[in-house]
Amino acid sequence: MPPPWPPAAPPPACARSLADLLVALSAARALPKGQQLHGHLLKAGHLPATASSHAPIAHHLLTFYARCALPGDSLRAFLDLPAPPSPAAWSSLISSFSQNGLPAAAFDAFRRMLAAGVPATDRNIPSAAKAVAAAEDSSRPPLAPHALHGLSAKTPFAGDVFVGSSVLDMYAKCGHLADARRLFDEMPERNVVSWSALICGYADAGMHSAAMEIFRLALEEAVPVNDFTVSCILRVCAAATLFELGAQVHARSIKTALNASPFVGSSLVSLYSKCGLVECAYQVFGEAPERNLGIWNAGLNASAQHGHTTAAFQRFMDMQNAGFRPNSITFLSLITACSHAGLVDEGKRYFTLMKEYRIEPQAEHYAAMVDLLGRVGRISEALGLIESMPMEPPEYVWGALLMACRMFKDADTAAIAAKRLFETGSRSSGAHMLLSSTYAAAGRHMDSALARKAMRDAGVRKETGLSWLEAAGEVHTFVSNCRRHPRSNEIYNALEKVGEKMEAAGYVADTSAVVKDVDKDEKQATVRYHSERLAIGLGLLIVPEGVPIRVMKNLRVCDDCHNAIKYLSKCTGRIVILRDNRRFHRFEDGVCSCGDFW
Repeated sequence: MPPPWPPAAPPPACARSLADLLVALSAARALPKGQQLHGHLLKAGHLPATASSHAPIAHHLLTFYARCALPGDSLRAFLDLPAPPSPAAWSSLISSFSQNGLPAAAFDAFRRMLAAGVPATDRNIPSAAKAVAAAEDSSRPPLAPHALHGLSAKTPFAGDVFVGSSVLDMYAKCGHLADARRLFDEMPERNVVSWSALICGYADAGMHSAAMEIFRLALEEAVPVNDFTVSCILRVCAAATLFELGAQVHARSIKTALNASPFVGSSLVSLYSKCGLVECAYQVFGEAPERNLGIWNAGLNASAQHGHTTAAFQRFMDMQNAGFRPNSITFLSLITACSHAGLVDEGKRYFTLMKEYRIEPQAEHYAAMVDLLGRVGRISEALGLIESMPMEPPEYVWGALLMACRMFKDADTAAIAAKRLFETGSRSSGAHMLLSSTYAAAGRHMDSALARKAMRDAGVRKETGLSWLEAAGEVHTFVSNCRRHPRSNEIYNALEKVGEKMEAAGYVADTSAVVKDVDKDEKQATVRYHSERLAIGLGLLIVPEGVPIRVMKNLRVCDDCHNAIKYLSKCTGRIVILRDNRRFHRFEDGVCSCGDFW
């Protein structure tokens, strides 16, 4: 005899058992077993849910698919719920979309929930805030962050620390840092999420001093910071190359056992790499008890930035053997490694390999390929690659081509690249100066002067070249021909003395990049005291013998300074580690680690 239709509802005890089983499968993310149970529930008539006893089953099924990263199946489970869906079901659906990279769907579900008369709660507001924060700037309604904050303020959960922290995090990730700070100051209670959100918001915006200040306040108030907080502050130290402060944060993370986190580990690898201590970066990577894709990418990028190309390729193989699937960051680091070594064929192979992993090359990958081709003088091929891009080339792609033109004195292509770069709306002083110096290097001083005049007429100011050196807990910053440092006389005297030894060893100043058409002596005086040389001069005075002199520079080191520092390392016996905006250079005994290829 056929079973009655519709089937009778399962006894309450049976429904609870099925719900408990789904909870267990959800926690284990056991997708095949969960799908088998789902099929059984459909065949047995327990779904779509028609009785109240069925509702918990459908609700737990929704959560199960969310945790298995299948938000579409979560939506189908939601539709199987008896109408009208409960507030908890709406919250689970919004969370499913938000946690699985569908911010637009999450926010749309939140709005449909409100339209259905279901109130906002302490469960769905954080999910909606996460969705707003994750949305692309172009697709996010401009007033969405403030609208959601206003809505949450009208609910009984306005003072809830979890709701407040989620709204604060949303403001920070949307770049509304003034609103984030105002909310932070007004919160009656704060937790580690509140502190971390503000610290990371400042860090992402490049407001390093503000991030450090909030971190200091958190420590003063004995906030139990977590691995996310420490990771953010380490990123600040890495971006500002604050090695000594970063080392202190590292020591603190060891005391609190947070250094075991792969998030902290990846930030530590980046810190030591960006501060020029790549061996320390490798040590942190090698000692990491747990590795995620982030720390693998950090280790690979460290090898790429320091010109350890073979190590980068080997790390990529090790990462794959460990079961990790490369992402777009992985391939960007690999192409960068090829660029720093001039390995065109290998770079093209990795660029092509991206599609095998179903990763579409983005503008930054094209920029890296342009840089690779440009460094070896294949400028026409680089220009052709740009013209073939499926998206509009952003300014940094044209900037990479312009840099190549400067290296090979290709003034005609430089003019094309500069024109296209300016058409993007860029007001970069670097592009104007690159064009001017390319003309100067090619002997076209009239065109060089016209390029500088065009920059002045456009109201663009030249970016100041800065170099800095950290020693004894203090950061010393220099600009070219600067005499503001309290030890300026000693610095200049030290450089003059070593300069005499350099000239005796065969050093001759290269003034080809000096944009002004002046006599030889004035050109030599122009390049002799560039900012990086002044920083190195101070290093000769205050950095102990046997300790590398580590200098950071915000612009590319010029050809003459690069050559001069090689001679300086030979004549003084000192190791100099210089990071410019292109790569790391380790000068030792008259040789640079870049092989004069940068």
